[in-house]
Amino acid sequence: INTMTGGRIKRLKEYIGNERFLLTYGDAVTDLDINKVLEFHKSHGKMVTVTGVRPPARFGELKINNNNNEVLEFKEKPNATQGWINGGFFVVEPEFLNYLEDDSCILEKEPLEKVAASNQLVAFLHEGFWHCIDTKRDKDNLEKIIKSDKKIW
Repeated sequence: INTMTGGRIKRLKEYIGNERFLLTYGDAVTDLDINKVLEFHKSHGKMVTVTGVRPPARFGELKINNNNNEVLEFKEKPNATQGWINGGFFVVEPEFLNYLEDDSCILEKEPLEKVAASNQLVAFLHEGFWHCIDTKRDKDNLEKIIKSDKKIW
């Protein structure tokens, strides 16, 4: 129960062996085509591919004139068009398991930071549907989307 994200993966090493593997947190819903991510991963030859997604907007956005603070544009909860976040879907080569120390290892800290610093982390940029479910609010929002009959997958 006290094992961190990297430690949990490290415990699977004997089952993974020397095979490429897929990794997800299991807390997001998406229309991601994992086969395209896998093809992309194979094409670049790096150790880890992370799926990058646009962060969902929680607040309204103001575009402001810096000279006089006049609001040039007002958008309530727009879809983000700049910046990317970790979408929680990975393709990983087995040597990455060597970056995971023990149960206290946090996947998103030293292991992925070191892989990025050694130019072995590449992002597959997904512009499609992605929705995290970390809170009851997230769950309620996803249920609203599903009930609205929007085709999300």
